[in-house]
Amino acid sequence: MDKQPQRRLFGTDGIRGTANKAPMTAEMALRLGQAAGLLFTRGNHRHRVIIGKDTRLSGYMLEPALTAGFISAGMNVTLAGPLPTPAIAMLTRSLRLDLGVVISASHNPFEDNGIKLFGPDGAKLSDETEAEIEALMAEDLSERMAPPEKLGRAARLVDAAGRYIEAAKFSLPRGLRLDGLRIVLDCAHGAAYKVAPAALFELGAEVIPLGVSPDGFNINREAGSTAPRALCEAVLEHHADIGIALDGDADRVILADERGEIIDGDQILGLIARDMAQAGNLRGGGIVATVMSNLGLERFLADLGVSLTRTKVGDRYVAEAMRTEQKNLGGEQSGHVILSDFATTGDGLVAALQVLSVLVRSGQRASEACRVFAPLPQLLRNVRYRGASPLALPHIKAAIEAAAKRLQGTGRVLIRPSGTEPLIRVMAEGEDQGLIEEIVEGLCGEIAAATAQAAE
Repeated sequence: MDKQPQRRLFGTDGIRGTANKAPMTAEMALRLGQAAGLLFTRGNHRHRVIIGKDTRLSGYMLEPALTAGFISAGMNVTLAGPLPTPAIAMLTRSLRLDLGVVISASHNPFEDNGIKLFGPDGAKLSDETEAEIEALMAEDLSERMAPPEKLGRAARLVDAAGRYIEAAKFSLPRGLRLDGLRIVLDCAHGAAYKVAPAALFELGAEVIPLGVSPDGFNINREAGSTAPRALCEAVLEHHADIGIALDGDADRVILADERGEIIDGDQILGLIARDMAQAGNLRGGGIVATVMSNLGLERFLADLGVSLTRTKVGDRYVAEAMRTEQKNLGGEQSGHVILSDFATTGDGLVAALQVLSVLVRSGQRASEACRVFAPLPQLLRNVRYRGASPLALPHIKAAIEAAAKRLQGTGRVLIRPSGTEPLIRVMAEGEDQGLIEEIVEGLCGEIAAATAQAAE
């Protein structure tokens, strides 16, 4: 059997790194455009790709490099400008394009950037397809590029934002409006800084916008779903009904209730799952989440007669499992929520609209409607490392096994490397808060010590 090519550039969410340093360089983007262009040229029609981005300064470097690569491979390029990741996935499918590309490092700071690809169906590419692209990038492609008369062209899609806004609004029940709702909306100075406020305003809400003044450097800086303090403070200051925080590419969402208290992705999943199940719209008898989702969510769903399938971390793996099991709801505790009736990837705005729909129809406050289960104590810590991952060390493996045994089946320990940064994520959850803290701090200390020793 032939050995499958390995992925070295692609992680859990595309290619990511510090802008203008390997691998996130213009040269790499050019090669990626050429390789992906060749792989997705299938048939004799004029092939087309759409490129969207967030608001990072480095997008101005990567966008033309990718464009040149695709044009040299013979593809026509449609430029969408700053738009949420789910908007590019939607446009790829609705415009019947061959490929979609998003230039974004999601919730990372401005100095990072990334590139993720979507196939003609609007879904993220499989590991196998990404490996094929990497293998092509390593080859000499000079003789396979398009001849002069078959080079592609580039043009801007002027109504891209309007198309996405209408698609997001379509996810609400017919005739439902948001009149009377006061909403604080934090767009993280990112890709949704225009479209998300416009969508909520058009639906009748009073919108108090935050994070809508991107300058190329301030994306995710003390803003958005990973830094919701400003959101919570603004909800209280403006006596808002709810707060919505998106991340830099708007594929995830975190909420704050009217008391300024955070509502995470697990609670959002539980709320939407219950609402869909009661309406008879939940397909496959359950939902999909990752290993990070709280045990409280699993128990809540079980009481509803709804199953929970767990995957490894990454919304792409959630989406794959949803397709395999023919389910139409899945997501992550971090706020990626996939509603496949309306989107092929996590969509923070669409997920928020489903929650707002419940508030309107129930007449409940966010604090009443959005806390559907009591989460078990859960603690997550990150340990940064250099060089090889310390998780392969025998004494670290033994420490992890010993920690799991201490929970005696009442909880779990989850240790995993980040797919986007040199971090080890240490998580434990169970019924005893003190024991959870002791286990996590102990494991973090062991991993940190091993990392320090290896660096000497």
